Amino acid sequence: MQADVTIRFEGMAPSQALSEDIQRHADKLLQLAPRLQSFDVAVRHAEQRHQQGNRYLVRIHALLAGATFDAGRTPPKDHSHEDAYVAVRDAFSALRRQLDDHVRVRRGEVKQHPQPGLMQPD
Repeated sequence: MQADVTIRFEGMAPSQALSEDIQRHADKLLQLAPRLQSFDVAVRHAEQRHQQGNRYLVRIHALLAGATFDAGRTPPKDHSHEDAYVAVRDAFSALRRQLDDHVRVRRGEVKQHPQPGLMQPD
């Protein structure tokens, strides 16, 4: 099943190479969770500087049957997100962690902690 991937470049010129990289990351996630229905990826500059120091902000909204996931955050103060490809990689890594957690919960692999105040069986 192929998921719809929508890519928006906000306040910047579109990049074919970056779009292809985003599509590659989405395809890899589809191998993990083939029931993913869509990805909405927004790429923009976190701040408006003229020469250097522009960090990229990548936000991903993914839709899975019965669940939605949002990944992406304000880039760290270091300079790693001055590279758009690193920002895309980090956002998709965050989304993958969310999907991994969701799959573990659905499989019942998450340990249930007792709630305080409830009697525990002997």
